[in-house]
Amino acid sequence: MARRTVWSDLRDYLGDSDSRRGWALCAQDGIISTAGILLGFVGAGADEETLLVAGQAAIVAGMLTAGGAKWSETATRRAVELKAIADERASQRTDGASEAAAERAELIAYYMRKGLAPALAAEVADELLVRSPLKAALEAEHGIVRLTSVGEVLITGAGAALAYGFGAAVPLLIAWYVPLRIELMLVLFSVVVSLVMVSVAGARAGGMDMWRTILRTLVVAAVTISMSYTVGTIGEDI
Repeated sequence: MARRTVWSDLRDYLGDSDSRRGWALCAQDGIISTAGILLGFVGAGADEETLLVAGQAAIVAGMLTAGGAKWSETATRRAVELKAIADERASQRTDGASEAAAERAELIAYYMRKGLAPALAAEVADELLVRSPLKAALEAEHGIVRLTSVGEVLITGAGAALAYGFGAAVPLLIAWYVPLRIELMLVLFSVVVSLVMVSVAGARAGGMDMWRTILRTLVVAAVTISMSYTVGTIGEDI
């Protein structure tokens, strides 16, 4: 097996359909959250300078939150995997004949559940127990096929942050360049268009129903943005 590096982890990450679906979700969060914050300030009667400061703060905080959450999730998965590996190594050093037989039976049952005939499952289990008993136990008992690397932890966090930032940039750039008097409708239009495009990309990457994905995303966006704008108008009246 080839040695894993940061570059190989990055190549796998960029080519993975789950990663692309995750980018789409983070980009959607960026679009919806930033648009909601901006329109909330518009509803409160904020001037253009305040609007831009709010938008910049929102995009920075959102990127750090999205990236930090993904980093924490992946780092936790790696920690769980390392603990399982340590436990299995300790167990295999102290296991007697009865424990080894029970582990073999468990491995055979695992491959039978995957569709192999009993004789073939026993043959596969015996071969794996000779070649790599630790890997066999990790897959059968913990579902661990390979250890999550440190590179994956960092790349996943950075990818989530960047995807959020790209999404959030859509409403922020409009707020930056478009006069405030026509900003509201243009932000709404750009949000709808960008959400549709991101939803299509995410649905194709994840093999999901495209129209349901688009509808679900637009409903979430509509509720979030309308509530934010309403809160802003209420705040202006207080």
